[in-house]
Amino acid sequence: MCGIVGYTGTKDAFPILIKGLQRLEYRGYDSAGVALANDGLQLYKCKGKVVDLQNHIGNGTTHGNSGIGHTRWATHGEPNDVNAHPHFSMGGNIILIHNGIIENYDSVKKELVARGYIFKSDTDTEVLVNLIEEIQKSENCKLSEAVRKALNEVHGAYAIVVMSEDEPGVIVAARKSSPLVIGIGEDGDFFLASDATPIVEYTKNVVYLEDGEIAEIVPGQELKLFTEKKQKVTPYIQELELHLEELEKGGYDHFMLKEIYEQPRSVHDSMRGRLSVKRGLVHLGGMGDYEKKMLAADRIIFIACGTSWHAGLVGEYLIEDLARIPVEVEYASEFRYRNPIITERDVVIAISQSGETADTLAALELATRKGATILGICNVVGSSIARITDGGSYTHAGPEIGVASTKAFTSQVTVLSLLALMLGQAKGTIERSRFHRTLVDLSVIPEKIEAALQTDAIVKKIAAEFKDARNFLYLGRGYCFPLALEGALKLKEISYIHAEGYPAAEMKHGPIALIDEEMPVVVIATKGPSYEKVVSNIQEVKARKGVVIAVVSEGDEQVKEIADYTIEIPETEEMFAPLVASVPLQLLSYHIAVMRECNVDQPRNLAKSVTVE
Repeated sequence: MCGIVGYTGTKDAFPILIKGLQRLEYRGYDSAGVALANDGLQLYKCKGKVVDLQNHIGNGTTHGNSGIGHTRWATHGEPNDVNAHPHFSMGGNIILIHNGIIENYDSVKKELVARGYIFKSDTDTEVLVNLIEEIQKSENCKLSEAVRKALNEVHGAYAIVVMSEDEPGVIVAARKSSPLVIGIGEDGDFFLASDATPIVEYTKNVVYLEDGEIAEIVPGQELKLFTEKKQKVTPYIQELELHLEELEKGGYDHFMLKEIYEQPRSVHDSMRGRLSVKRGLVHLGGMGDYEKKMLAADRIIFIACGTSWHAGLVGEYLIEDLARIPVEVEYASEFRYRNPIITERDVVIAISQSGETADTLAALELATRKGATILGICNVVGSSIARITDGGSYTHAGPEIGVASTKAFTSQVTVLSLLALMLGQAKGTIERSRFHRTLVDLSVIPEKIEAALQTDAIVKKIAAEFKDARNFLYLGRGYCFPLALEGALKLKEISYIHAEGYPAAEMKHGPIALIDEEMPVVVIATKGPSYEKVVSNIQEVKARKGVVIAVVSEGDEQVKEIADYTIEIPETEEMFAPLVASVPLQLLSYHIAVMRECNVDQPRNLAKSVTVE
């Protein structure tokens, strides 16, 4: 869950590294560091953010045409100056940055200590760089060969980038279960990063390293790839579908706010070319190729984490309702360690914004071993999930920089809505008139989200009333129950207020004991089959002096009479209510976090892409 950047070529490396670290800071911000090759290796690192690193460097020497940089999210060892990356080997001639976990670091460390190695940090990374040094010393080999042999002795997940003062300008990189991309620039320049965001400014041509691949990068020469077993690999060069302006705030105070306001476009883009009201057609490309498999499946199993898991719950309701296919939704982190019953007649669909979530990737590997068809729904082109699955669909949400997912959620639900409609139409489980009506309802969701964004001023006033609350309860029924979970998660993530989401009817089975005049209760009370039941739940809260914030359909007078605060959004088909009602919940969490002076885009202890367990 760390950010890696690297550069070697003809340009000054330092500005490229710093700008890259700023673009990757959403992946980790416990500490930061850079190393530059300039008559040896010059290292700067410190606890804190990239701006702290810049202040730490001050007027220090930053010359050099090659270098590596890192932002850390701590796994082994607390965040401090010593544990920050990059890490030198004991001899001081090799330096390394690392994202991931070396699982057998303790046994390797004991062996190296017995050979006289002294360790300065608590990290597993320092163990790996010393192992590389020991192999190079004992076998008198090139850096790339020492890295290859060292990786055959360790277990775990890693993306590493290594330099040696004995081979100026040369960078060696490798990956296993953690993303790493290499950009091929002009004049023999090379760029490395955890994802493509730091690279797009300099080149559109990239190579995504596959698991077990090692790259030896020499400025002005062709990229050399080989496996841990020393087999040569021909680089597969892809063109980035990413634009620099997508990575800027565009006048907004925070990336999260920008991404909330981008949802009309991101939802539209997720439908574009896939839904035709005029032709009465839904087609999902890579998913459509596996339509027969899904229709014949015993089950569809969604595996995901966090916000993507909540989207999967909405997907379960959609597919069971429209296509009558059994669906299960699994936490990837639990699924991978159970002994689940999976057969060749199951279809497993991974949902992930980044396409790099470690637990989700491991769950896919398990499903593959058991013979299931594996598909993916993700946002990042060229990501690991996109490459290892049999097929799937991109969400086309565009880059999401804010750690708290907003447009990723609505884009995922949009794709799942299309999938449910496609399967329902193919299976004949949805009447033609209902199918056409539902297509029309889905096609106008971007406009309804645009209208929901107009609640911002009202939501901001409500946020001011509750910014100091210590607890929140979120309630919803049917399709809006997963949204209650998502709303609570957003508030927890960025404002650090304890919040829980529940099915509204379950309130009487425990949570009602918590309700008093100091407990704000957010109720999603949009019009639908369960509307009257939700009204009853609101009355139960009010009877116990709870404070109700209700998200209601436009023109609702019944709830307005009993709720303390109401937020009106356009009325829509119940199954698409999460797409519209999510907007005021996102805005509520955003404004409360800003008022509490929290770091909205980089909340404490969290990182955007969870690439380690």
